[in-house]
Amino acid sequence: MTTLNRLTIYILKRYLLLLAGLAIMAFGVAFSIKASLGTSPISSVPYVVSLFSPLTVGTATIVMHCFFILLQILILRRNYHPIQLMQLPVAFFFGYLTDFGVWAVQGISCHTYWQQWIVCLIGILLVAAGVSLEVKAGVVVLAGEGVVLAICRAIPSLKFGYMKVGFDVILVIIACILSISFTGRLQGVREGTVAAAVMVGLIARQFGKVLARWKLEDEQSA
Repeated sequence: MTTLNRLTIYILKRYLLLLAGLAIMAFGVAFSIKASLGTSPISSVPYVVSLFSPLTVGTATIVMHCFFILLQILILRRNYHPIQLMQLPVAFFFGYLTDFGVWAVQGISCHTYWQQWIVCLIGILLVAAGVSLEVKAGVVVLAGEGVVLAICRAIPSLKFGYMKVGFDVILVIIACILSISFTGRLQGVREGTVAAAVMVGLIARQFGKVLARWKLEDEQSA
């Protein structure tokens, strides 16, 4: 196999891994919405917006990600790398898949509290698995993470982990304000939101340890 062919396969595998991760994450969001125990922090704003506007969760997600991309450009200015515009097609893919996931799981019944928690935990596991695949692919980050990275790059004293937690808290607060202001009650943010905030990162790291055994570079160096 020629070097060019090996490189092509190597890049293709990374992009396929990214697409798989996005698809799994989208279904994770759909399960979280179905559970009605609160969505993950990053999905809380689009979900709440979908409750009082004509936008679907997926469309609201796309709009939010486009705003995040614009925010990165404003923060980094000349230091913004054009390759990060790959976040745009990723946002559309993720948004449309989220809407498909919401449609696909609508037949699932979860009338009792323990059933809601089972569906919620499935959603958390799927989101964590999707995140670990996205990280393994190493192609491009989602726009939400891109904003955090941009802020940390503009202010080097900020640590990514702390900034990510702060960013998630801000999103949850915005979701709460929008929910109460436009629907008259708190929706989209519940105990499931807290569970997702705590568990997704921890589970994703465990998935990451398993994925670390798979060396994508093997095909490139073979």
